[in-house]
Amino acid sequence: MKLPTWLTTISPLASRLAKGKKYRRADFTGDLIAGLIVAIMLVPQAMAYAMLAGLPPQVGLYASIVPLLLYSFLGSSNSLAVGPVAMISLLVVAGVGQLATPGSAEFISLCFTLALLAGAIQILMAVFRLGFLVNFISHPVLAGFTSAAAIVIGFSQVRHLTGAEVTASEYPVVTIWNTFTSLMESNLATLIIGVSSVVVLVFFARALTPLLKKTGLSTTSASTISKVGPLVAVVLGALVVGSLGMHREANVAIVGEIPAGLPGLTMPNLSWVAITSLLPLALVITMVGYLESISVAKALASRRREKVDANRELFALGMADVGAAFTGGYPVTGGFSRSVVNFSAGVRTPLGSVITALLVAVSVLFLTPLFFYIPKAVLAAIIVVAVTTLIDVKTPIRLWKYSRSDAIALLITFAGVLLAGIETGIIIGIAATAVLYMWRASRPHIAEVGRLPGTEHFRNIARHNVETVPGVLAVRVDESLTFANAPCLESWLLAAVADRPDVHSVLLVATGINQMDATGIEVLETVREELQGGGVELYLSDVKGPVSDMLVRYGFDEPFLANHVFLSADLALRQLENHSSESVVTDESAAPAPGIAGASQTPLATVSSSSSGPAELHTES
Repeated sequence: MKLPTWLTTISPLASRLAKGKKYRRADFTGDLIAGLIVAIMLVPQAMAYAMLAGLPPQVGLYASIVPLLLYSFLGSSNSLAVGPVAMISLLVVAGVGQLATPGSAEFISLCFTLALLAGAIQILMAVFRLGFLVNFISHPVLAGFTSAAAIVIGFSQVRHLTGAEVTASEYPVVTIWNTFTSLMESNLATLIIGVSSVVVLVFFARALTPLLKKTGLSTTSASTISKVGPLVAVVLGALVVGSLGMHREANVAIVGEIPAGLPGLTMPNLSWVAITSLLPLALVITMVGYLESISVAKALASRRREKVDANRELFALGMADVGAAFTGGYPVTGGFSRSVVNFSAGVRTPLGSVITALLVAVSVLFLTPLFFYIPKAVLAAIIVVAVTTLIDVKTPIRLWKYSRSDAIALLITFAGVLLAGIETGIIIGIAATAVLYMWRASRPHIAEVGRLPGTEHFRNIARHNVETVPGVLAVRVDESLTFANAPCLESWLLAAVADRPDVHSVLLVATGINQMDATGIEVLETVREELQGGGVELYLSDVKGPVSDMLVRYGFDEPFLANHVFLSADLALRQLENHSSESVVTDESAAPAPGIAGASQTPLATVSSSSSGPAELHTES
């Protein structure tokens, strides 16, 4: 059957199916097995994450049907498993919970609106190719946010694990404290079920695979079997509670009746108040969800040398959210654990996700009576075990050794989430990153440099055994010259000249200057005038083409450009050696840094002069 051209254009899956020769029997086998395994994981997880979001369990199932189908037709990743995830669920309950009571009809309606807004934002970002905006959430901020959010998620489920009443607060740290103080009020039966479920899940996740491998099973088969732990925990919990009547006799909380059948058409709350109230949360969900999704999609695609189109992913995820808004779901994104399972189970094409969605639909149609006795403690255990893998201890330790400012940004985000809440915490983290970035930018690395003996290469005199010219201060700045750092360079140069009365020339080696803004050029002009007032001349070398263009456009006088700008530091120093009788070696005790080799100079401007005369700079075309 020939598919419409417009469909094969917007849908990678439709395009592949239209070329039937490329879809092999082996592909279908892999897609079928992966779809089945992910569905087994997704059904209990979807109900658990809906509960985490303050929604009825069936909303999680609804969010795993149409959104997954839409993504499978529109997305560019073969392995990404889209659906409810813990992080987005926590953002939903934290944000929407401030506007309505979790679980209420108003709350559910606002969740539909939130999904629609998040979807619309992602679609607009895809249309205008704005995927790069997620780069403003740095890795340290995301790591700090993820670890703190995992802790918040874990403690939010303790009340379901223990059956104790916990007073919630808008500040996570207060809720955590209230959780500890309420442990003595635990329901013993619920606590036993919750702890037992955690043990079962941990056994399947960490111990079962090695045991199965010892029996002769392959690593892939053993790993696949270990992923059914959530289903096993759910079945065992439901059987125990149902057979013993623990929901009546011991007051064990259960899922209860779930409406059978596929979701009908739902309408989000499109009032102006609802939209303006939810828009900031929708932006946060868009950024966090897309960043999580695109990261795992790219990581899995690289293992099979496949390509992931970032803007197509934005569009597909946006359509999935829009689909969720109108079919009884809430915001979704690509889940890390399910995507890895999908990949490991052998998925070959997005048809695997179609199979998963159809199996979830079958569950909603025919299996909901079996969900009645599922203890909420089991669903809470699934969430707790899942989020423990998100707590990252190694990254802050590594960052502290490598970059204190990045480690500080991570810790600020972590503390912000725990003290101020999810949304506020990530905004605090982004703001802290911006401030620390500007602080670093205002303090560029500035080094006095000299020539490596027998070469034309220049290195830091504090690190290498180099030659210098008496009376010449050669300086390299390793940043573009902008409003943020130009005053720092000015202060450094003037202070260095004031400390060395013998200096008659300053050479600014511009290898690290990729651009200058107006402030940078004005400061450079000011430095030149101040140095000249003290009898010191300013020279430039290694000026890149775009920077030299800026100097010309700014209006630097021709004599300066002709006589004070050199193609390379070596040419400049040979010219300036006329002011001194000999070269001297400085810092002879310093050993050359291992593994450092100079790179040949590449001319960025045309020079018209003799080798010993001043270089005349002409700008590039």
